[in-house]
Order: sequence, then structure tokens, then C-alpha cells
Amino acid sequence: MGKRGQRRDRFSIPAKYIFLILTILCVAMMIISFTTDFVSEPLDTAAGYVIVPFQRGLGAAGAWLSGRSENIKKINELTEENAELKERIDELTIRINDLQRDKYELSQLRSLFLLDEQYSDYKKVGARVIGKDTGNWFSSFIIDKGSRDGIMTDMNVMAGSGLVGIVTNVGPNWAKVRSIIDDTSSLSGMVMSTSDTLIVSGDLELMDDGYIRFSQLIDEDDAVASGDQVVTSTISNKYLPGISIGYITEIEKDANNLTKSGFITPAVDFKRLTTVLVVTELKEESE
Repeated sequence: MGKRGQRRDRFSIPAKYIFLILTILCVAMMIISFTTDFVSEPLDTAAGYVIVPFQRGLGAAGAWLSGRSENIKKINELTEENAELKERIDELTIRINDLQRDKYELSQLRSLFLLDEQYSDYKKVGARVIGKDTGNWFSSFIIDKGSRDGIMTDMNVMAGSGLVGIVTNVGPNWAKVRSIIDDTSSLSGMVMSTSDTLIVSGDLELMDDGYIRFSQLIDEDDAVASGDQVVTSTISNKYLPGISIGYITEIEKDANNLTKSGFITPAVDFKRLTTVLVVTELKEESE
């Protein structure tokens, strides 16, 4: 018998009985599920630990994305608003600059009008400054009037409260002016209060302190003092007489004890020249 007899003695359950048992268990579980919370409670508990946190995470992410979208929208709106405000500020800045320039030009024109009235005996033509040499001072500059406008070499130029300089070169529609503050400038002046003559010399280095130089003043009576007005003299060969040059600021005796020298504060602001008056007659014609 041996091994074959042992195999026949093993216990086995027929398949139809197993299927029957499983069917009964499924029906029983269904009945329990509908009548009790035996199965749903564990599932609910599992959902509480797994699904609910996941839903909370999704909700928080949605809220963050929604807030982020709103912030981006606000940022875009603020960017557009800032761009509009910047454009508006630029427009207002340009307008303010234009108004300030107009105000300055109006002030210059008023000064020229008063100057024109003050020297009404001389024929004059107005001109704009369109160019200048390098540096802070208008020691030499170009105006927008020339021979077509009757401008000639050696004509006197005025602005502000007095003498600016003299025309040195002329083109059809331009002219070059050398100021009395230029290092090469020299002219005969006269003290208004005493009629004493002197020589006025340009000095650009000295102009940094706001002065030009005078010399060869003969003041035997010591009548000339600080504050006295200096004008172009009648003996000048190119400058018309009586045009204000400036005011004596300092005066002292020379080493020879015969003459005096010192400094003059010019009647014109040589840092800011935009418009000038050109006297359209020469000294020899005036005489």
C-alpha cells in the first residue's frame, strides 16, 4: 500500500461547498452593512485620517492660488496706474520747465525793455544767444542776427542793466560778441560822480569772484569811493558813451601814489545771457 494509501487519507472540501460558504458570507456582510454601522464606521475612520486632510490640503491650495491670482491682478492694476502717474508727472514736469523758462525769458525781455527805454537815444535790435565758448562765463558768444539785420563789426551789445561787449565778427545771419569780461577786452571807462577816467580790463579768473579789474584812475581829490557807477567814457574809440559798466567794489592807491586801481562789479550777469540788444550804430557814426 505505502504512499498511495497515505494520499487517499488526506482531508479535502469539494469546490461547490466552498462556493456556498462564500455566498453565505457575502449575504451576511450585506445584511450587516444595511442594518448596522459595523463596516461603515471603520471606513469613516479611515476616511477621516486620509481623505479629510487631503481635502483640507486641496482647499488650502485653492485658497492660496485664488489669493495669488488676486494679488497678481492688483499688481498689474498698480503697475498700470503707476505708469499713468509717471507719464502725468513727466508731462507736468515739462510744463513746469516750460513755464519757468517762459518766466525767465519774460524777465529778460522786461529788462531789455527797460534798458531800451533807458538808452532810447540809440537805435537797437534784439537778438538771441545761440552759442558760446566753453566755460561758465559768456566771455565770447554767438547771436542769431547778422549783416542781413544791419549788424556790423564794433557795434556795442547790451543786456541786463548795461554793457555786455562788442561785435567782433559778422555773418549773414549770425554775429560773434566779445564780452568786457574776456581776458583780451580793454576799454575806457568813466566814474559817473566825478567824470574821472579809468581803464576797465577783463579777467576771467577774477570773474570767479564776480569782479572785473580797473586801473589808471587819477583821483587827486580822493572823491571816488566804493559804490560809484562806472560807464563808458566819451574818449573810447569803439564804445558809445554813457553805457553802464558796473560799480566800484574795491579801490586802492597804486605804488606810484599817482593812480588808483581796484575792482568793479559788472552790471550784467555774465553767467546767464539769453537775449541781448545790439546798438545798430557805430561810435564814429554817433560822433
